[in-house]
Amino acid sequence: MNITVHQSIHINLLKVGVISNSSVLQIGSTGAIQAQSELYNTGEFTEPAEEAAAVSEAPPLVPLSP
Repeated sequence: MNITVHQSIHINLLKVGVISNSSVLQIGSTGAIQAQSELYNTGEFTEPAEEAAAVSEAPPLVPLSP
């Protein structure tokens, strides 16, 4: 069975809060989404990085509504 989809998408505003490593943002339709994960050591590091120091969260400079 063959299905042909013709669509036209007009986006006036697209606001994305967060996209993490395993997120998928899809606009329109697709036949299949295949997972892909790639990890590169471009700095040629030989040992793990040191632990990150905890940072206290400062209040925003501009008051934000909830």
